[in-house]
Amino acid sequence: MKITTLNLNGLRAASKKGFRSWLEQSQPDVLCLQEVRAEPSDAPEGVFDGWNVHWNPALKKGYAGTAIVTRVEGPAKIVQDLPRVGEEGRLIGISLPQLDVWSVYVPSGSSGEEKQAWKMEFLGWFRPWLDQVRAGRPAVICGDINICHTPLDIKNAKGNEKNSGFLPEERAWLSGLFASGWQDAFRQRHPDAQLYSWWSQRGGAYDRDVGWRIDQHWLTPGLRAREVWIERDARLSDHAPVNLELESF
Repeated sequence: MKITTLNLNGLRAASKKGFRSWLEQSQPDVLCLQEVRAEPSDAPEGVFDGWNVHWNPALKKGYAGTAIVTRVEGPAKIVQDLPRVGEEGRLIGISLPQLDVWSVYVPSGSSGEEKQAWKMEFLGWFRPWLDQVRAGRPAVICGDINICHTPLDIKNAKGNEKNSGFLPEERAWLSGLFASGWQDAFRQRHPDAQLYSWWSQRGGAYDRDVGWRIDQHWLTPGLRAREVWIERDARLSDHAPVNLELESF
């Protein structure tokens, strides 16, 4: 099973950069999207023809939102009873015969103290919810996590220690999550690799490969990644698609 995660930075913008052609060529079994910034009626004509799409748009037009695109039929799961998640469309899942797959868009705290406070609030309730998921069916959580765990996940670790996305409290949150049994699929397969999935659109960061690995797949205990790879050259948004191929189980 191939499960791909991609922050679109806007469906309509990504469509102008060849998203439909990429989707037909890539053929994921499940595609988890974040920052869709669109409702079903806003989708470019034909962009999802032949695919099943489950949407969780934000109430605010042109903001946040998640979606799951799949060839496989399955009921969607939408979490709306947690603080602000329903109105911002930050979490959607699908129940497949073998496992559940969730697309998550963790808030960014980079634009100020208020945003960082909301991010930490989100992480505060997100962890108990993840504990409940881990105790249930096999599951994959994937999406834009907006946190780098170790210096291997970010180009300029020292220079970013006081910046949102690499703060000590955020990294400690991830350490606690992985200690509880969740696994970073990329690190299962590539324990020492220094590869990135997001690059700032400023200062030629992409060309200089000054990036962050903030797009991740987390696996419940017992699941194993056959391979995980980042499509750095896709250029559909400022994020790269990240692909997970699961071993059979």
